[in-house]
Amino acid sequence: MTEQQDQQPPLPPMPTDWQRALAVVAHPDDLEYGAAAAIADWTDGGREVVYVLATRGEAGIDTVAPAECAPLREAEQRASAAVVGVSEVEFLDYRDGVIEYGLDLRRDIAAAIRRHRPELVITMNHRDTWGGADGGGFWNTPDHKAVGRATLDAAADAGNRWIFPELLAEQGLEPWNGVRWVAVTGTTTPTHAADAAPGMERAVKSLMEHKAYIEVLTDQDPEEYVRGFLGGVAEQAGARFGGRPAVLFEVFPR
Repeated sequence: MTEQQDQQPPLPPMPTDWQRALAVVAHPDDLEYGAAAAIADWTDGGREVVYVLATRGEAGIDTVAPAECAPLREAEQRASAAVVGVSEVEFLDYRDGVIEYGLDLRRDIAAAIRRHRPELVITMNHRDTWGGADGGGFWNTPDHKAVGRATLDAAADAGNRWIFPELLAEQGLEPWNGVRWVAVTGTTTPTHAADAAPGMERAVKSLMEHKAYIEVLTDQDPEEYVRGFLGGVAEQAGARFGGRPAVLFEVFPR
């Protein structure tokens, strides 16, 4: 924990007065690297969570060609989601690594929001860097930025019948104005936190389901790597959550 974190004000807990959530991210493993502990706890409480992934992560393993990698990573993502109580996983089939922010992406995410009618939408850091609104830190990937920003916009698009009217005319998807919050994980400017402790063991197992990806990512023992990464992030986040391991979110009310 840094001195700066210790001096920051404590964060309130995430809202819990909701029943359905939709998590929209770019790649397999994006949710497992941050939000899975919170998701496990939420599904334990009887809430429904659906995953929508823009890509199948086919460009994520240098030693495996995309045609072979896509079904491998899809299978790992479905197994990973099941560990934390998520049974429904959708893929939008954008090309990994070259997603562009635009109307097609907004439309597809708005359609997913209309299909699943969530109260809470979850996405990943949409900013240029991992250093927050003021910059600094590592440069973020184009896919994360495009999907995160499009998800924030699509939460509003989904409720406006005059934006993408073809969703109703061609797919029968009625507008959905029920999104109350969009919560961004992987942020360094959090506004809320969720207790990571109840779901941490399942979060570890969930990330470990991404075996093929982790094996080429690190020379460490996979479980040692996963526990060290997730545990370290949660413990650091706990400095702003009463000392309890936490998952941090930046919540945008709708």
